[in-house]
Amino acid sequence: MNVINELSFEAAYAELEAIVAKLESGELSLDESVALFERGRKLSEHCQTLLDRAELRISQLTADGRVEP
Repeated sequence: MNVINELSFEAAYAELEAIVAKLESGELSLDESVALFERGRKLSEHCQTLLDRAELRISQLTADGRVEP
């Protein structure tokens, strides 16, 4: 598995979707489910952090495209 902090939003979100599908399948052992759930939580947090950063950057843009500190 990839290091979560190095994943792009798109890659992290795709992996998160795959984890959800696996968990919903009900075919995993309890240990596998718990491990995937833990990774899914970390991926979700990473995606939220990336979204928050993007939102901050957008909110700092001025009408002429400059970034305000």
